[in-house]
Formats: sequence, structure tokens, C-alpha cells
Amino acid sequence: MPPDLIASLDSAVGRPTTFDQDRAVARLRILATTDLHVHITPWDYHAGRSSAAFGLARTATLIAAARAEVDCSILLDNGDFLQGSPMGDVEALRTDQRGPHPMIAAMNALRYDAATLGNHEFSNGLDFLMRQLADAAFPLVSANVVRQLGRIPLLDQTLVPPTVILTRHPSDGRGDIHPLRIGIIGLAPPLVTQWDRQQLGTHVRTRDIMEAAAAHVPMLRAQGADIVIALSHSGIGSSIACANMENASAALAALPGIDAVIAGHTHQTFPSPDFTGDSFAIDPVRGRLYGKPAVMPGFHGSHLGVIDLFLTRCAGQWRVSDSHAELRPIARRSTSGKLRALIRSAPDIIAIADPAHRATKRWTQQSIGQAATALHSYFAMVAASPTVRLVAQAQASHVQRSLRDTQYDGLPLISAAAPFHAGGRGGPDNYTHIAAGPLKMRHAFDLYPHPNTIAALLVTGAELALWLERSFSQFRRIASDTQDAALLDPDFPSFNFDTLEPLTWNVDLTQPPRFDSHGRLINPAAHRIRALTFQGQPVDPTARFVLATNSYRAGGSGGFAGATPERIILSGPESNRDILLAHIAALGCLPATNAPNWRFISQPGTTAIFESAPAASAFVDDFAGQRADPLGIGPNGFRRFRLHL
Repeated sequence: MPPDLIASLDSAVGRPTTFDQDRAVARLRILATTDLHVHITPWDYHAGRSSAAFGLARTATLIAAARAEVDCSILLDNGDFLQGSPMGDVEALRTDQRGPHPMIAAMNALRYDAATLGNHEFSNGLDFLMRQLADAAFPLVSANVVRQLGRIPLLDQTLVPPTVILTRHPSDGRGDIHPLRIGIIGLAPPLVTQWDRQQLGTHVRTRDIMEAAAAHVPMLRAQGADIVIALSHSGIGSSIACANMENASAALAALPGIDAVIAGHTHQTFPSPDFTGDSFAIDPVRGRLYGKPAVMPGFHGSHLGVIDLFLTRCAGQWRVSDSHAELRPIARRSTSGKLRALIRSAPDIIAIADPAHRATKRWTQQSIGQAATALHSYFAMVAASPTVRLVAQAQASHVQRSLRDTQYDGLPLISAAAPFHAGGRGGPDNYTHIAAGPLKMRHAFDLYPHPNTIAALLVTGAELALWLERSFSQFRRIASDTQDAALLDPDFPSFNFDTLEPLTWNVDLTQPPRFDSHGRLINPAAHRIRALTFQGQPVDPTARFVLATNSYRAGGSGGFAGATPERIILSGPESNRDILLAHIAALGCLPATNAPNWRFISQPGTTAIFESAPAASAFVDDFAGQRADPLGIGPNGFRRFRLHL
């Protein structure tokens, strides 16, 4: 990396470039990525255009610069690298694969030193995963994903090695070289077997993150590791451990023997002002969890995580005496809110991905039908959305056919669906917008980006009401006569905002949310859902319904009432996206938008503020039933809207 480019990058990200020899005698730099999801090139396959927001090819330039600044570094990935983009799905469909997967090839070229498995590594099945990992030139580790559970964690038959020890040779303050043994442990959300039950069956089991780490970290130390780094494909979460936590990185950091944590899974950034915490358990400014350095480097290559461990050597042993944690972004928003790339893509990584990139572009351009009107998700988090209802209708048609002549034939059929591209952590470009006219394969991937399989549950009317209470807890409580109150809870992901087709209902925002963003009951007496009807009649709480959904939700993910494995009456193997494609093909031309099936109860004189894409202002007339006024664009790139309740 040329010195002038390194200096300009230093200026761009505002990081310290000097090393205080008085504080320590050696430095190890840990470089980390997470949640790459096969985003190698800076190209948005859903929208069919280039993007400054992502791409490992751009992150590669930051990696080269960060390596050039120090004598001793390692490069790690924290999982979810093998699935999650149209390129990844196209590669999974190929039957003539020659050579390594493009993501593995890119990681090999960047000389990754180790990686762990995320939950989405399993989305295309175990056989596919193990074939791709065979080409990795770096070790894969995971201590809590196992083929067979033993009596204790150390006796588990893990899918890949639970840990690995890497050796580096940093020099001390006198210039002498000493070996440094770096222990790496990998951990994934234990719920992966629930989320990918259809693909994994009984072939994979999981352990609690804390239970596995508490056993394997002391073993790493006993095997001679001087320091231990946890690759935790898990969000920051609560600082207090509990069983089977999905997001356990903060609690994990409290374990003795762990020196640094790489977090991920939730697509957030850390250090970041988006987090709050106390000065010890979670320090979002300095990037520390229980006093230990930690980073969460966003997603899709948006950031490079950098942890510098300053090491002293005493009595033949290394000790971490200080640390520094930071994130280096590949892009930054201007004062106008526009995202601009800070660095160029690495040409060698672009070249590696090019054959797969061209094949993916060709595949996503295939014609699949027509749309009579434009489809968009600009208001999918605050109003009934045609994009969501289209998916729900496709699911319902498939389940109805599948249950014909069974004991469930004739039961009322409901379908649950949620928006996937609706802003949030994905930013103001993370919305679906499909113009009227030809529909392409990329549009189907935009409408349904995940490889979930179809599922159906047997539920009651009371559970349908609770299902909606869970979804509509994403809104803050809005008291009457309030002006410009914040409408949405930013911690609530869009994929948990299920709506139910063809039910109709009203929403009372004067009531507090019944559930928190994790689905935990917080206000048992709260009831926001009013006038819930099916075919014009009130929903009977005791009546039985068939609920069409996906494998992720049916297994219990998100904490929705009635979503448990024992309630499943239909399970795959068809993917929800393939079902959507078949539905579009059967229709030929998607009809114009139908009437909305839910709305907020009127609160005259009350307004609330929500955010959407800058382009959403051209579609305010689609906000049926209530008035939304476009406001300015904020520094985060989103346009603010005032909703008149």
C-alpha cells in the first residue's frame, strides 16, 4: 500500500497511527470481518446497480492498509460468509462447480488466518457447506456446533475443530523475537438447529455458547495459548448470561481467559453510539465488553474491525497490558446524507469474483412476469404493504394446495409475511422498488432474499391476535395530542414485523407495546389489536386456523404465539422464494394494489415521525388512509416523514 494512500486513509478514519513503546513491548493487530454474506463486489444485485455500501473487494483495500501499518497481525472472519446474496444462491444452485466457491477463493487470496461458522452457513444444507469448506486455505472453528453431544462439552464430536492455536513472532521493545501463541475459539447461535431444521434434520446439534466457551477456553490455555480471541457469531446482547442466548457476546466477554471478542450476527457496529451500557460491562465508546476489547464490523464488508493488543512479556509469558478497538468504514455519508465510498476496490478480488459476478447478473435478469403497477416497501413498516401481501398470498396458495384432502382441508387459512428490505440497519438504500412493467428474477430475490422453506402451523384465533400484538409492538406508545413523537422502535428488525393475510384489524397506539423487541412479554394487559376480523366476522379466539409461514418462524424464531415445532402441520421442502416465483408465473401479470387490511386508529391532532428512503416522497399517495408529509433528509441518509394520526 503506497504511503500516501495509507496517510489519506488515516485522515479519513481519524485513527491513531503511532505506537507508544512506553506502554508495551509488542503489538498484535487483530483484523476482523463479519456477516459478509457473499457480498464480494460492490454491486447491488436486487437493484441492478453499483453500491458504495458493501463489498469485500473494498474491505480488502482497508485490510492491506491495516496490515502495512504493523509488523504482526492476523485476519479473522466471524461467520455468515457463505450465503446471503444472489451470488451465493446462484453458486448453491450450480451443478458444474469447478474450483472453490468465489467467497472461499476471495478469502484464500486475502490470506485469512481463521474463521468461524455463522448460522447462515447452514442455509444451503450440510453437504453443500462441507464441500465448500474443503477448499478453504484457513482453519474453520466452532466449539458449540456438533455432530454428536458428549457428556460434557470437551467430549462433543464437533462439526469442525472447536479451536485452533496460531503462532506469530512479534518483536519486543529491544528488537528480540518471541513466539506468541494465539488461541481462537468459534461460537454460533445455538438456535441454528431450530432455524435450519429443514436442512439439518438430526445431523447437527448445538450447545449453549457460554457452556461451550467455559469448557474450551481453559483447554486452550492449558494447550499453551498466550491469548484467546473469541469469534462470537452473536450480537452484543445482555451482559447477564442466561441459557441458550442468541446474542451472548457481552456475557461471553466476562469469562476468564478471553482477551478479545469479535461479535456479529445482528448486522450492527461496535464501538458505536447506537449502544448504551455502563462503564464496565458495555463501553460503546472505547469498544469494550467487561473491560476487554471488542468489535462488531457491520455487515457485507461495510467495516473492518481493528483491535490492537499491546503485550508485555514477563517471566517468559505474554500479558495484555492495554488495547485499542475501532472500526474502519469503506464508505461515509456526506452532510447531504449521500453515501460515498472512501476507498477503491482491490482489483485482484474483483477479478476472482468476476466469473460468478457475470453469471449472477445474467441469472438475475431472467424475465418472470409483469407488474401492472410499481411495487415498493417504502412504507412497509408503517402501513399495509403490497410487497408483503404478495408474498403472503403466494404462501397461502401453496399451502392450500398442499393440504387438499387432508384433515386440515377446509380450515380457515391465514398467511404471515414480513418485509425484508425496509431500511433499518441496511440504511436508506435498503428498500424494494420495482417499477411497473417487466419483472426479473432479481425482483423475486428482492421480495424474498432468504432461502427459508414453507411451513404451516395449526393455531387458534387467540394466538393470531397475539401474533399481531408481537408484530405491532414495534411501534412506540403515542399519547393523544402528542406532536412529532418517534413512531418506531429502532431495535425492532423488519423481519419480525409479520402481518396476516387476509385478516383485517385496527391498531391502537395509545396502548403500550405488549412485547419488547426480543418478543418478551412486558405489558400483559396491553391490547393494541382491535376489531380483528376474518371474512367480515370477528375472529373467534377458540377457532382453529392454518397459518402459512416459513421454516424460520415456524420453529419458534422471534417469539410468536403458537410457533413451536410440535404445531407444524406442513414442512417444506419447497423454498418460499420458489413458491413466490411459481405464484408470479401463474398470475402472469401482478394486479394493481388492493385495499389495505390494517390501519392506525385515528388520533386527531396527533403526529408521529418515521423514516424512509429519500425516494419515498414521490409515493406518499400510496400511504392509504392517513396523511404522511415528507420532511428533510437527515445525516443518516433517511428522509423523515410526519404521519398525521
